[in-house]
Amino acid sequence: MMNLVSLCHITSGFVPRKSYLFVKPRFRRGDLITRLPVLENLNAKRTRRNLRFVPIFCKSYEDTAKVYQEEEIPKAKLIWRAIKLPIYSVALVPLTVGASAAYLETGLVLVRRYVTLMLSSVLIITWLNLSNDVYDFDTGADKNKKESVVNMVGSRSGTLVAAITSLVLGVSGLVWTSWTASNIRAILLLASAILCGYVYQCPPFRLSYQGLGEPLCFAAFGPFATTAFYLLLGTSSEMRQLPLSTRVLSSSLLVGFTTSLILFCSHFHQVEGDLAVGKFSPLVRLGTEKGAFVVRWAIRLLYSMLLVLGLIKILPVSCTLCFLTLPVGNLVSSYVEKHHKENEKIFMAKYYCVRLHALFGAALSLGLVIAR
Repeated sequence: MMNLVSLCHITSGFVPRKSYLFVKPRFRRGDLITRLPVLENLNAKRTRRNLRFVPIFCKSYEDTAKVYQEEEIPKAKLIWRAIKLPIYSVALVPLTVGASAAYLETGLVLVRRYVTLMLSSVLIITWLNLSNDVYDFDTGADKNKKESVVNMVGSRSGTLVAAITSLVLGVSGLVWTSWTASNIRAILLLASAILCGYVYQCPPFRLSYQGLGEPLCFAAFGPFATTAFYLLLGTSSEMRQLPLSTRVLSSSLLVGFTTSLILFCSHFHQVEGDLAVGKFSPLVRLGTEKGAFVVRWAIRLLYSMLLVLGLIKILPVSCTLCFLTLPVGNLVSSYVEKHHKENEKIFMAKYYCVRLHALFGAALSLGLVIAR
């Protein structure tokens, strides 16, 4: 595999005439070069005669991602990346935490409604993933991303139709459930969550390109979605209005926090590509080194919030089960800090965050159920 070096600006050099190398006739700032021997004095014949030339490969910035991904990736692995199955935990965790909070307050277990909401949420996440691929393809952010659904199926319009179909079906399920529960507050909260997803990635807004993806993600999956699911799963025919307790709101904040961490870490290996298309994510603005610092303190803040909420008895004592996930949190922090400059490794950071998100959500849900 080719070893790449950093972006540089070369104004002079020496290349043998007869070689099997591809060399651009002119170098410009931003060109990517692999080991190019440069002679300060081209008249030094003796030096030139004894110099052994090593392969060079010049590519403009827009081809960097293509060079990086030229290694063979099994098709099954590409399909797995395209499906993004672990990411669907962001649909299950808010729903399960909301259901657990509803059980704590009311003692209700509405299985059919839970299943309907789960399927609807999965369809909404499918819309988010597919439409994100479509609009990133339009801007060029996914031009050389092999696991992009658009690139794999070779059809932008087909992918967009599938995305819109998933959205319509998912929204239909959410509206039907809210109508059955006669809870207008829930549907308004869910509509707000979906709106956050739309302005995050869809034109003409594309607020993710302005670095607002994480706040939108926090609001959508935390206070909006988790609270809405709590209202729907804690509502029976005899109970129309369920109070929003501090337990529910604090639980939703923790869910939103861990979800946003997934999005933040998913950008580490995309910094150069995002910058090239004008996508100013937080990591583009901060750089990966400062980004690793943010991740470390975000993990600390997460468990500090959990501790404070437990000490002041907003969350039940049983929710301290979440501290069992601390080793996973430390794994995320140490892994990002160690590999934040290595694109081929930092790619896995978001999956470690998904693991933390899922385990933390499961522990929080269990704690709420036990408190009943």
